[in-house]
Amino acid sequence: MNVVTLLFWLSAGVLIYVFIGFPLILILRGLLLPRPYKQDDITPSVSLIIAAYNEAGVIEEKLKNSLALDYPPDRLEIIVASDGSTDGTDEIVKRYAERGVRLLALPRGGKIPALNTASSQAKGEILVFSDANSMYAPDALRALVRPFADPKVGGVAGNQCYLPANKQSLGGIGEQLYWNFDQYLKEIGSRAGNAISATGSMYAIRRSLFEPIPTGVTDDFMISTNVIKRGYRLVYAPDARTYEPVSSDTSMEFKRKVRVITQGLQAVMLHRQLLNPFRYGFYAVQLFSHKLLRRLMAIPLIVLFVTSLLLVSISLFYEIAALAQSAFYGLALIGIVIERVGPAYPRPLKPLFRMLSIPYFFCAVYISSLVAVLNLLRGNRIELWEPQRADPKVGDT
Repeated sequence: MNVVTLLFWLSAGVLIYVFIGFPLILILRGLLLPRPYKQDDITPSVSLIIAAYNEAGVIEEKLKNSLALDYPPDRLEIIVASDGSTDGTDEIVKRYAERGVRLLALPRGGKIPALNTASSQAKGEILVFSDANSMYAPDALRALVRPFADPKVGGVAGNQCYLPANKQSLGGIGEQLYWNFDQYLKEIGSRAGNAISATGSMYAIRRSLFEPIPTGVTDDFMISTNVIKRGYRLVYAPDARTYEPVSSDTSMEFKRKVRVITQGLQAVMLHRQLLNPFRYGFYAVQLFSHKLLRRLMAIPLIVLFVTSLLLVSISLFYEIAALAQSAFYGLALIGIVIERVGPAYPRPLKPLFRMLSIPYFFCAVYISSLVAVLNLLRGNRIELWEPQRADPKVGDT
């Protein structure tokens, strides 16, 4: 076996493991070796922390949504940490001061310093973190805190649901399909022991477990996995639902992915002790497979395609492999052309667009992953945030 053939099979093996092998292992472990935890209808004091930067288009709807939650008002504290907003966000929040909403008008420093400051001033037993454009179901908080009845549970990840944006894009369709599968893996991982991490739209931890986090990382990953590092469980609450629109702006979404993946890889490196299976058991396998190896998939994908082309003359198998990959990437290119023309499409063509959305979104994710890896190699850190709000109205179709 020559070097090119070896690289082909190594790359193929990594891809098969990440996209098929690991999900199957996770599903089997969750089904065969479940780790149940206690749940109960409890109402601990909660501090709902909303990080905001220039969110005038959505902050009032978010505050109305938060104040309407089915949770005892005397047990709920709402804090808006405004990161140097200049668009009138602070003025809107101030109008809700009489209803108990606290505004922390902070100088521009980034989302993480804002969260660190708000968490240090929060009074609730449970800290709940939320994005400004995430709208909670009425019973979301009650569902989110139920697992805290188990003293071994230190953090709970909520269920982020995507709503159609004003104009559905191929990237948006692909993200919805991918996200549904990813949430299923999170639920299975929670049954097996721990959810891999939380999502910024809704997650909660015990205030006693909060540790200030450094800049340049994804806050949801660092804050939620600190719980696991401290020896507690991070579980998933599928009934704690929050809703966000899928972005219809491909360019903005690509920039967001690069930022999130760059900061996510940096966060994994800072929490690399969690990759030790002798100390953290199966969670180390989850973290390595789902958060590290999967985000580096651009490299074996490139190697697989190049080696397939180099091996086409050897056998029909390699020729078919090269053709299949070429066809897949060709569909992604067609998707790019369609997105350039315009994301709106006739409803009768929805099945075709759904088919194109998979290769399009797949390639978009791994191109952004490659850019993120290059950022890390160059030492580029992304510390400030620019929330991507292509569609301020949630749920429009």
